[in-house]
Amino acid sequence: MDRKNRNALIAAACIMLGFGLFAFYLPNIMLAVGEVSTVAAAAVGVFFVAAFFLIFWLRSRSQNKTR
Repeated sequence: MDRKNRNALIAAACIMLGFGLFAFYLPNIMLAVGEVSTVAAAAVGVFFVAAFFLIFWLRSRSQNKTR
């Protein structure tokens, strides 16, 4: 495994770990926000899903520019 692949693996693992922790606490966050506004709670869920794909899309774009 060369340095470039190792760095990509470490970055992906950190991103997955961060999103995994956020996903673990997401129900509690949505319930807390849902007490204020159900629309805001839904927005938190949509933001989570969109951010997950957005991070990896941006990462792939930056990797394609460096090749």
